[in-house]
Amino acid sequence: MSYIQPDAAGHFGPFGGVYVPETLITPLREIEAAYSEAKADPEFIHELDWHFAHYVGRPSPLYHARRMSAHYGGPDIYFKRDELNHTGAHKVNNCIGQVLLARRMGKNHLIAETGAGQHGVATATVAALFGMPCTVFMGAKDMQRQQPNVFRMRLLGAEIRAVENGNKTLKEAMNEALREWANRIEDTFYVLGTAAGPHPYPMLVRDLQSVIGRELKEQFAQQHGGLPDALIACIGGGSNAIGMFSAFIEHPEVALYACEAAGKGIDSGEHAASISAGKTGVVHGFKSMVLQDEEGQILEAHSISAGLDYPGIGPEHAYLHSTGRANYAPIDDNQALDAVQRCARLEGIIPALEPAHALAHLETLAPAMRKGQSIVVNICGRGDKDLYTIADALGQET
Repeated sequence: MSYIQPDAAGHFGPFGGVYVPETLITPLREIEAAYSEAKADPEFIHELDWHFAHYVGRPSPLYHARRMSAHYGGPDIYFKRDELNHTGAHKVNNCIGQVLLARRMGKNHLIAETGAGQHGVATATVAALFGMPCTVFMGAKDMQRQQPNVFRMRLLGAEIRAVENGNKTLKEAMNEALREWANRIEDTFYVLGTAAGPHPYPMLVRDLQSVIGRELKEQFAQQHGGLPDALIACIGGGSNAIGMFSAFIEHPEVALYACEAAGKGIDSGEHAASISAGKTGVVHGFKSMVLQDEEGQILEAHSISAGLDYPGIGPEHAYLHSTGRANYAPIDDNQALDAVQRCARLEGIIPALEPAHALAHLETLAPAMRKGQSIVVNICGRGDKDLYTIADALGQET
């Protein structure tokens, strides 16, 4: 499979790179070198594929959503069901690969950041699997709205460190995780959760999540024939979206749509829509489209979805936007809530609030397409973790 490769400095066009303190340059280069060797090692690939099949439960199904297709009356709608992975989201794909790499490098302690908790749960899960201690940084605000995942991480043996500064969400959690890593690089591997951060993480995470797109391409050809006409995925940092898109970027006949969190509306200022309302800047060690003020200070992001509550976007996505290869659409909180209910009642599937943003874009895209065409939506997480947030937003009791 041929993916877009960053240049030697980790740039996708003008985006990406390495903007970190000197103390992190060496460990980042060590990870890049170790990954370069690992991906050429058949034993590493075999072990990764074995865990995908026998632990994660891959391949995840490609499901023809017949009632939703009938509801819109136009294209056939399919779901790539990564919410059926072990741990309930796509995050475990990336975590398995990074922990295998950490073990290969002789690192015996894991750290991670998490917003919605799914990456934290996945990291804690694989840490338990391989008998490694794990520390997860999570914003105090996110801990309140994702309590089931906090308990899951603790049950798995992870230490959770609440981050009380700033907006107490994903941005601050990532700040603290990077700071901790700089203080203990000798024995620690930072399991980054999205296709963002300093090089080589955007490439590494993309490659590990590309299993989604590879499976989808084969499954769609078997079930429907040919290639889908359109793909839709939600986007915060962008790992599930780039994983899905990666196998189709070189097929211009397949339209790519990523849905970012418009929160309470772009004009409200309370959103996480980096493409729609951001500009080029640096955050967490990489250059991309970032929410920032006139002085370049990073703004606080907002989304009802903890996993999309991030003020930047992965550099490969910024590049795909700049070239016009992918389309980026803002979806607000209310649209996502409507999509959760619609999917639950039409298909008996309760999606997480993150992929609900992708489902919401069907309201715009499906009526513009005709019968015989096809759309695949990446259902990258299940809604168990969001039940309290959804009930509160709808004014209902759980």
